Amino acid sequence: MDHNELRCFLVLAEELHFGRTAARLRLSRARVSQLVQRLERRVGAALFTRTSRRVELTGLGSRLRDELEPHHRGIEDALARAAASARATEAVLHVGFSTPLAGELVMGVTERLRVTRPGLTVEVCEVPLADPFGMLRNGDFDLQLADFPVREGDLLHGPTLLTEGRVLAVPAGHRLAGRPAVTSEDLAGVALLTIEGEVPEYWRRHHLPTRTPGGRPIGRGPAVTGLQEALTLVAGGRGALLTAAHIARYYGRPGVAYVPVEEDEPLRYRVTWRPGGPDGAVRLFGSLAREVARDMTASSPSPGAARPV
Repeated sequence: MDHNELRCFLVLAEELHFGRTAARLRLSRARVSQLVQRLERRVGAALFTRTSRRVELTGLGSRLRDELEPHHRGIEDALARAAASARATEAVLHVGFSTPLAGELVMGVTERLRVTRPGLTVEVCEVPLADPFGMLRNGDFDLQLADFPVREGDLLHGPTLLTEGRVLAVPAGHRLAGRPAVTSEDLAGVALLTIEGEVPEYWRRHHLPTRTPGGRPIGRGPAVTGLQEALTLVAGGRGALLTAAHIARYYGRPGVAYVPVEEDEPLRYRVTWRPGGPDGAVRLFGSLAREVARDMTASSPSPGAARPV
């Protein structure tokens, strides 16, 4: 069961207004509607009646709300108590990473922190593809190592640590699969997989362009929520994926061919954090991240591979 569906349902059941629910959850109205519809499909019946003027719970929706509320509140209270206990007993730095390459760098920093700061525990978790900044803003992460661009006015970031090129993942039998490289203009007519979720428009334009630099349209494939799902659809001929160059090394698989993209703006990896967090630990992590980035070398250097800055 998706926790976001339940939380959205309970807030909408309280507000009975999509706009106020979206504002409370910091989501778009479309995302609220999507989450509610997904839960209704899971249940198998409507939970709300909607008109142009009002939103009301159905009888089934009212019963579900009454039964869910105490359990949901109990879960959130239990998590809050656990987090408070953890903060009281030891220093914990929660770190997110956006890609396997970022994860490798994060784990390198974690190993060094075990020596330099043995009292600092590092908890590592992947940044959701469909919500690149939500967990950082919500306090689930103290910082995250992510690929840029990031243009969030309420978040801070450090200098570029690594850069790398991009590749186009296509089905093995695709017309572009045998090429040594492609350019951004070659994306014309290719159906790029899209991302489902709360993704900023500037981030979406960079990773999922709709037109080539020359203005030619780029097609749209199905929406995905994760990398494994995306590569499965690519192998099945459902679309192509514009992704980081290192994915070709980490995720070689039958049915998928990776073609380097030339003349493309490189991806840049930086540490991002929210103001007011554990500043000392964040600064230490950033300093060690620069050292680890300098020491990192690709096992098989190739054009577009990650490069320390």
